[in-house]
Amino acid sequence: MASYVQALAVAEYLNFRHAANALGVAQSSVSARVKALEDDLGVLLFERHARGVRLTEAGRHFFERVAAGVDQLDHAVKTAGMTASGECGRLHIGIHALIPRSFLAELIWRYRENHPGIGVEITEGTARDAVMQLRADRLDVAFVAGTPELPDCHARPIWTEPLMAVLPEKHSLAGQSAISWAEMVGETFLVRYGGTGPQVHDHIVLRLAGRWPTPSILRFDVGRGTLLSMVGQGFGITIVGAATALLPTSGVVFLPVADEPEPVTFSAIWWPSNRSAALRNLLTLASDMGRPSRTY
Repeated sequence: MASYVQALAVAEYLNFRHAANALGVAQSSVSARVKALEDDLGVLLFERHARGVRLTEAGRHFFERVAAGVDQLDHAVKTAGMTASGECGRLHIGIHALIPRSFLAELIWRYRENHPGIGVEITEGTARDAVMQLRADRLDVAFVAGTPELPDCHARPIWTEPLMAVLPEKHSLAGQSAISWAEMVGETFLVRYGGTGPQVHDHIVLRLAGRWPTPSILRFDVGRGTLLSMVGQGFGITIVGAATALLPTSGVVFLPVADEPEPVTFSAIWWPSNRSAALRNLLTLASDMGRPSRTY
């Protein structure tokens, strides 16, 4: 490689002494390496004369291609270094939802601001979908509700959100400042199949277990906005993390669940063998953002 670099310098300066000075090596070293390169190639690259050298036709074509190759190699080296430091590459993130002004939306926005060389790809789905895609190496990290205990994945709590009940604004309890689980006994709950829907379903069953009448839980293959609209039209009620209240909605009210023992935790999960610096930088930022208040 040194022979090519020194020969390129001679091709640029068309003078062995000037090339040697630019490289910080002895002129004799440059002359010897260029001669050895010509011998190896079996081609005369330079025509020597008293004032310096000039490129032969073969030398001109040769150095045009060598220069392009060196540029590509230099780019490859720089790209490899940036990838190793997490400043270049791609990051695949699984989410349950991306609500404007929520913790997760702010996290992804800050990450993209801090690391513009990383292409961020986002996939929305359930926690089960996310785990399957992590195991299939289609996601680098997923943010899910709860604190999953998966023997083959790493998990880290990142932020929390108070639990809210969503009621039609004409509901008899809509004027209260908060609501209890006991007051929701007998209500019809609406739950999505997607997003955090499966976890919402299980949480309702857990909180109302043993109460009478047993909860009626209807599941729908709809988006978050449609489910809130259905609540507003009187189909039933639902429960959500507080970030959902940031969405523009009408016809519904959001009430804190007063007897919920603690807020909902949201965690990052990732594959232990994933050594990506881009992932490490995201997790560091997430922990830094979540540490002071840990709210949505």
